[in-house]
Amino acid sequence: MIHQAQIIHRQHFDANKVQIATLLFVKTGGCPEDCKYCPQSVHHDTGLETHSLLPIEEVLAATKAAKSQGATRFCMGAAWRSPTKSQIEQMVPMIEGVRELDMETCVTLGMLTDKQAGRLAEAGLDYYNHNLDTLPGFYGEIISTRTYKGRLDTLSNVRDAGINVCCGGIVGMGESRSDRANLLVELANLPAHPESVPINMLVKVVGTPMADVDALDVFEFVRTIATARIMMPKSWVRLSAGRTAMSREAQSLCFLAGANSIFGGDKLFTTANPEQDVDQQLLGELGISTYTIQ
Repeated sequence: MIHQAQIIHRQHFDANKVQIATLLFVKTGGCPEDCKYCPQSVHHDTGLETHSLLPIEEVLAATKAAKSQGATRFCMGAAWRSPTKSQIEQMVPMIEGVRELDMETCVTLGMLTDKQAGRLAEAGLDYYNHNLDTLPGFYGEIISTRTYKGRLDTLSNVRDAGINVCCGGIVGMGESRSDRANLLVELANLPAHPESVPINMLVKVVGTPMADVDALDVFEFVRTIATARIMMPKSWVRLSAGRTAMSREAQSLCFLAGANSIFGGDKLFTTANPEQDVDQQLLGELGISTYTIQ
């Protein structure tokens, strides 16, 4: 499977390059959703410190730091179920400021209306992240406060606004191999393949209902990466959350299986992420270079 994925990968991408993206949560905690994996939910007591929207100066300082460390895409997240018109307007100068620093922009803000998606497009947003998380048949086991259709509607609004779609899922939540395959089928059968597909390994956070779920075998995760590459050959396949629990060898297999994007920096949403110098050391030893800003 890795061999097949590599053949397909090399047809569309440089075989020895990865894209580095950086994620900053500009508003943390207080989310009304009940996602069983998420420490940001008000339904779970995880000891997470909440903070209101960061000042734009802090956001741009973080963007400059990410750029200096090799990132080409800067992603901003806010723990909202669905942003208000005012909250969208607060994000506009951040998007514009990041773009002025010659970085690709991405935000994840929850569910969007068509007008909200259009406003973000006017601001110059490059990507909008809204994951399916899992397949429809397993979705009710994970979330009860948001419907699967609501996710699909948001993706449709984003696509119609002319914004690139960043959409993937989380594995290791107790689903079967067939479930993981069907999640990828859902992604691959969207009206167009997502331009970016983050594949997350569940990070088990104490205080969430998923804190004690059995860990997913790493080879199952590699199979998921390879299948994503085969099914969505032109998409960026991002090795996302859960990398701190993976060995260097496991991450290397993921790159061989077609992953060509990672999140850099020591924080991912509210959970740990490998340090930048650790990533650079591994990529250097593998002979993998990073994409640069054009």
